[in-house]
Amino acid sequence: MLKKSSLVLWGAALFIAWNGLLLLFLWSRPPSPASPGEGDRLTAEVIRLAQDAETELERQKDLLRQIHRYSGLGGRRRGLRPPPAPPPPPSPPPPRPTDPAGAVLPVLVMACDRSTVRRCLDKLLRYRPSAQRFPVIVSQDCGHAETARVIASYGDAVAHIRQPDLSDIPVPAEHRKFQGYYKIARHYRWALGQVFRTFRYRAAIVVEDDLEVAPDFFEYFQAAFPLLLADRSLWCVSAWNDNGKEQMVDVGQAELLYRTDFFPGLGWLLLAELWDELEPKWPRAFWDDWMRQPEQRRGRSCVRPEVSRTMTFGRKGVSHGQFFDQYLKFIKLNDRFVPFTQLDLSYLKKEEYERSFLPKVYAAPEVRVEELQGNRRRELGAVRLQYSGRDSFKAFAKALGLMDDLKSGVPRAGYRGIVSFVYRGRRVYLAPPADWTGYDPSWS
Repeated sequence: MLKKSSLVLWGAALFIAWNGLLLLFLWSRPPSPASPGEGDRLTAEVIRLAQDAETELERQKDLLRQIHRYSGLGGRRRGLRPPPAPPPPPSPPPPRPTDPAGAVLPVLVMACDRSTVRRCLDKLLRYRPSAQRFPVIVSQDCGHAETARVIASYGDAVAHIRQPDLSDIPVPAEHRKFQGYYKIARHYRWALGQVFRTFRYRAAIVVEDDLEVAPDFFEYFQAAFPLLLADRSLWCVSAWNDNGKEQMVDVGQAELLYRTDFFPGLGWLLLAELWDELEPKWPRAFWDDWMRQPEQRRGRSCVRPEVSRTMTFGRKGVSHGQFFDQYLKFIKLNDRFVPFTQLDLSYLKKEEYERSFLPKVYAAPEVRVEELQGNRRRELGAVRLQYSGRDSFKAFAKALGLMDDLKSGVPRAGYRGIVSFVYRGRRVYLAPPADWTGYDPSWS
């Protein structure tokens, strides 16, 4: 069998020989005196010869193509690899369907140097109902080799993208110990840019690499997505309840959802339009607290569940375990599948929600914190504990085991200043007076 290089040379020699013979024929024609018809005949003959040459040229090209195909086939039969094909062109952007039921909701996993990302990915892949509807994209910062190997071990089940800039970020001297927060903000900006600018998705669910998801995680977001599209007073859907410790939620009402003015994060859905708004002013650090500022929130709310659809197992991190041992490790992860897509969630639209939720809160009998702690007046059912200012809110929250910090005046899990939770088996609303007029950003 001829080698590929010999076959190519043979074909090229045929091509050159034919064209050489053609030129020799033209040059060897004897000159003759011109006559009235001789010039026309000569012109016609030259045109005919040129056409013949063009036809022969095409035949030679076909021959060369056949030689290439033949030699490539022979190489494969001998176990030789053909030359690498050029990289395929980028995939076209996914469609942005007008029907929310057919929307693609990618899950963007933010990873760095935790090889325990496997726990997060295992649950995501175990519970997702469709790889097409819910593609998983892992964006890795930090360049940590072991974490990269763990992500690569999932093959085509996940897409692995890497934040290219691993350099240190110049920070003010007093923020030197916060370098990690600057890098996190940079990573978020890059990764969200990839999802919305490069891949052009309509929306995305963002989770961190230390989150474990509930069995109905995807069902929850799939059902809430149309609500986020329809109600412009909402700007996110979160899987997290900041006060979701097991003794503080009603696990028998796992289908219960709320509006909250506090941005929870920790497994959240946002639209591409929100990224259009936030990207130009994205902060250099502390992006989550920045999201909680009035300038970004702009009076909008998120949806959050009674029972969390995520839980965190990552004590290690830039926050050095802040809140983890006291609150986060006790968050109850829902373990009962709720068919949210079969439920009517219209009660979460702002007007309808305030027509039902606010009267229910302020119709509840008011009690004193001592009565709650003493488990008295049980016959009242749901009750209300009223606070009058920042200090009384923090005192009541600490006494009852709630997270007591405020961000720009907004309590965690609060809506219009109201925090709903369970205490000793009954519903309690920690609420401001009924004539509440808005948050005071100085309560921070």
